[in-house]
Amino acid sequence: MIPSLHKYSGGGIVEEKPIEFTKTISRFITDTNNSDIPAHVYDHAKVCFLDWLGVTMAGKDEPLVLKLIKYTGLMGGNEQASILGHNLKRSVEHATLVNGAASHALDYDDSLISFLGHPSVTLFPSLLALSEWKEKSGSDFLTAYIIGLKVGSCIGQCAGIEHYMAGWHGTSTIGHLASAAGSARLLGLNQDQTVHALGIAGTQASGLKRVFGTMCKPFHAGRSSMAGLMSALLASDGFTSAEDILEGTNGFFQVLKGQMNKDVVGMLGKTWEIENIAQKYHASCHATHSPIEAVLTIINKERLNPEDIKSINIHCSQLAIDAAGKLEPSTGLEGKFSIPYCVANALIRGNTGMQAFTDEKVNDPMIQDFYKRITLISNKDIPELGARVEVETDAGQVFSGFSDIMKEIPSYEGKEAKIRAKFMDLCTPVLGEKVAKELLEHVVCLEMILNMKDLIPMVQIR
Repeated sequence: MIPSLHKYSGGGIVEEKPIEFTKTISRFITDTNNSDIPAHVYDHAKVCFLDWLGVTMAGKDEPLVLKLIKYTGLMGGNEQASILGHNLKRSVEHATLVNGAASHALDYDDSLISFLGHPSVTLFPSLLALSEWKEKSGSDFLTAYIIGLKVGSCIGQCAGIEHYMAGWHGTSTIGHLASAAGSARLLGLNQDQTVHALGIAGTQASGLKRVFGTMCKPFHAGRSSMAGLMSALLASDGFTSAEDILEGTNGFFQVLKGQMNKDVVGMLGKTWEIENIAQKYHASCHATHSPIEAVLTIINKERLNPEDIKSINIHCSQLAIDAAGKLEPSTGLEGKFSIPYCVANALIRGNTGMQAFTDEKVNDPMIQDFYKRITLISNKDIPELGARVEVETDAGQVFSGFSDIMKEIPSYEGKEAKIRAKFMDLCTPVLGEKVAKELLEHVVCLEMILNMKDLIPMVQIR
């Protein structure tokens, strides 16, 4: 149903013209000035970019990324933008596809509840490729990210949990629109062009959760970012689409679930959502993080050893189970979407970084034996990514704990410190410590860079 405003008259309720949601968002994209955005929002955006760069460099040689590099090489095209870490150039679209997939390949990138997924992997790939190609400034690059993020968050909140529970992968569906919004802003499109860019992106929006644990999940990130970029480029040349792609009959919300929320739309330009982004400190699906944290807290507090544990019950939302409820993973990728494996690995090995998610580690008989003691229980009273855990020992003692990592997001200072350390940990093996430090310092001052093209040589293997 198309949302509308109502007013009373002598004859009863008179329905007014439906709210033009897509056009309202487009005005926000085109009319927001850089000066309208608080300085601390830019600080958060730089932390997000630093995190994105780190996970992209760490994921650059994953098999799925190498296959996409091979594919884009076969397709050919103009060499417009760089594939990070490979000293290669591809078309601006293909560079976006590869870098986007690389940044999500390890599932070590950030999440945002209101976005219904992972925002940065859908925005930074297209914006960096465009910025290199069109020689945009660091300030314009960050502004486009902030605006695209807010648009994606606004649409995600309106789509709601029903959208995600219907089987849609929000990173992909919402990511198409967010990338189009950010790309339209960076290209300086007018309002009509921006409306059409959203329309072109919206009609392409897709991505199913069925493919979690395969190469297609990271592909979603790159593909949605590429589709958003393409949508903005087509719209810049007068390519048309529906002007009410979100709220219209047979539009995004009606078909893919959701409805316009006036309160959410009313916060455009007032709040930015970037403070609520949660970076990852375990290299697995964010739905595994609260169970890991809750169990480790109990183990450390009670000084338990893994061999003391008889069983673990993990109460979590159905959303978390749908996303990360694989009970018998057989590959490193599947392990990232298995709460039982992630908890067992954290307890026995302690290392929850990239090294924990290899085929060999996931198929370790000792780990497999332990995670059979773990039971997942769907509980509608648990927040989306929260977890309540009960640990029973062989001696009959039962200890319980709760964690909701989305409510335990560090302050800006805490985030920056953690992401600096994570960035150096991920980039030093790839770039060397000296170059990694130099790159970090450039990102910290990104708004001072006049041409983003100047940053690219630092993220290539020498």
